[in-house]
Amino acid sequence: MKRLLLFIVSLTSLRAQQETATFSSHTQLVVESIAVTGKKGAPVEGLTAKDFTITENGVAQEIRFFDHEKLANEKRAALPKEHIHLYDKLGRVKISAEIQTSSKYKDKRLLALYFDMTAMPPSDQVRAMTAAEKFIRTQMTTADEMAILRYSGGSVDVLQDFTDDQNRLLSILQTMVVGEGQGMDESTDDASSSDAGAAFGQDDSEFNIFNTDRQLAALQTAANMLGQLSEKKSLIYFASGLRLNGLDNQAQLHATTNAAVRAGVSFWPIDARGLLASAPLGDATQGSQGNVGMYSGTAGQAVRANFLQSQDTLYALASDTGGKALLDTNDLTKGMIEAQQAVSSYYIIGYYTSNTAQDGKFRRIKISVNPELAAKLDYRQGYFASKLFSKFTAADKERQLEDALMLPDPVTELTIAMEIDYFQLNSAEYFVPLVVKIPGRELALAKRGGAEHTLIDFMGEIKDDYGSTMTNVRDKVDVKLSDATAQDLSRRPVEYDAGFTLLPGKYTLKFLARDAETGRIGTYQTSFRVPNLNRELARVPISSVVLSSQRLDLRDALYNAAKGKDKSESTNPLVEDGRKLIPSVTRVFKKSREMFVYLQAYGPEASASQPFVAFVSLYSGQKKMLETQPVQVQGVLKGKLKVAPIEFSVGLTGLQLGEYECQVTVLDVTGKKAAFWRAPIAVAE
Repeated sequence: MKRLLLFIVSLTSLRAQQETATFSSHTQLVVESIAVTGKKGAPVEGLTAKDFTITENGVAQEIRFFDHEKLANEKRAALPKEHIHLYDKLGRVKISAEIQTSSKYKDKRLLALYFDMTAMPPSDQVRAMTAAEKFIRTQMTTADEMAILRYSGGSVDVLQDFTDDQNRLLSILQTMVVGEGQGMDESTDDASSSDAGAAFGQDDSEFNIFNTDRQLAALQTAANMLGQLSEKKSLIYFASGLRLNGLDNQAQLHATTNAAVRAGVSFWPIDARGLLASAPLGDATQGSQGNVGMYSGTAGQAVRANFLQSQDTLYALASDTGGKALLDTNDLTKGMIEAQQAVSSYYIIGYYTSNTAQDGKFRRIKISVNPELAAKLDYRQGYFASKLFSKFTAADKERQLEDALMLPDPVTELTIAMEIDYFQLNSAEYFVPLVVKIPGRELALAKRGGAEHTLIDFMGEIKDDYGSTMTNVRDKVDVKLSDATAQDLSRRPVEYDAGFTLLPGKYTLKFLARDAETGRIGTYQTSFRVPNLNRELARVPISSVVLSSQRLDLRDALYNAAKGKDKSESTNPLVEDGRKLIPSVTRVFKKSREMFVYLQAYGPEASASQPFVAFVSLYSGQKKMLETQPVQVQGVLKGKLKVAPIEFSVGLTGLQLGEYECQVTVLDVTGKKAAFWRAPIAVAE
């Protein structure tokens, strides 16, 4: 566990310029948990801080914090099934940070149950939850405090903070949904792969925008959450194996184990598949391989190799963090009991390191006691120092974004405004343009630091109502920061746009932007709905209504960060004759400029003889302040869909400054139907 304390001292010189010099010093508290055992393996108790000597990279350190944790092994009475009180709903909480003077977890054993739902089929999920329930009922001791965490492909959810309430823990387990997170199964492409026949499609790995393995990154996030506590933590990891693919995953594996060691967390992986006796060519749950490997033995060898590789990763996670993997056994509670019994009595030592450099390098720790005790010490042999963002590697930066995307709490260091619209493409699909705006003054700070440009990283995910990832975006843009541009940016926003094709339904979007010069991150998260306009019978089906005050040439991208990118502009209805309509995300319009209004109406009745009629009205309270002349719009045949583009240019010079309600009315006179859209706007000087 690390705590960073920042001391700033300001000195004013006696020179005429009255310059101020600022000095900063970073002091890092390093916490070590040490298990001391004698010749016969029994814990050695009664030691004091004077009995320990600690060095970091050969330099002696002064012990500033010392505590002895002695854990009782007295079992609780078994809890019958009928004594469970079920809570109303499954909650999401946080791992409570420890107050430095608090003894909340004094003499407590901290066990965290972590369910990786993306790495277990439903049958294994049931087996893991049953084992956890059995342990809580029959094996918990008076010293045990347990937490429950879950990863289902989106974020790492803390379902229960550390508690000794058996009823609460059992209730959480029984309200977990079996079958979650099954959209991220690993994919292989070797002789063990089944023959899909004519069902060819893009491999799942093609849709993964990240160059790190998400399951390991989620495990790293969980370790960082637990790192807020100074005591020893055991994370019991339920998964049906974890198979690495490629060198990027190896880098993430090292990052995950380093984070666990740094946080004082030991991994205790449990293979939820239990003891398997698989057929050489697979069982009835998968299709036949359909290749020559069936006859040469290559397919059988590949099946076995894949299985062993998935267990190798679990073994590596355990051995590198001080835990132990439970493999090839049907009694999954054994792994939990081993994790419980491994922590009985230990000492906590804290010191402020004399090396204040934030270089991210490994620092080796050596701890010794009086040689006369002939004791054996078990502790972490070192840690990686914290690192400044300017010294991050490419993998570090990617993991930072991945962590921010997974955390339930959004990072809001950058201000982000966003607008999501939808336009019907055909009878089934909808084009969903996404526009992001960031205040340029926040990016112009990079110029003040001497940089001539700043990179902006964008990352986003769209999930459906069931939590499955439908599409994603990962982009990097370069904003040049000359003196003139930086001055201009301080008064204007930087815009980024992207477009997706979606089916009707409910979706959730989480979008991140990061200033790659300073490392600051902004998060935008929202839910939106794409309606099925084919079912709109009572009203005129219309698209989103876009309000704007800008039309830019596609070649003029001073404030369009997506310049030069292939954004499929041909399908974007906001682009016409080489000019793009830029949505006003904040819907604040200058009185001296026109307000553009654009939308589309759909319907087979929109013919030359039966046009739509539309107009725009502005209201202040109940009073109508402005209304445009009605216009007739004819439908244009696009495939089997008739699209009627409706566009207005509204002058605002005659209006007073203030807030208004903008209403767009679309009438189908022949069909005797109408559509109304209304939203607040503001008119400013």
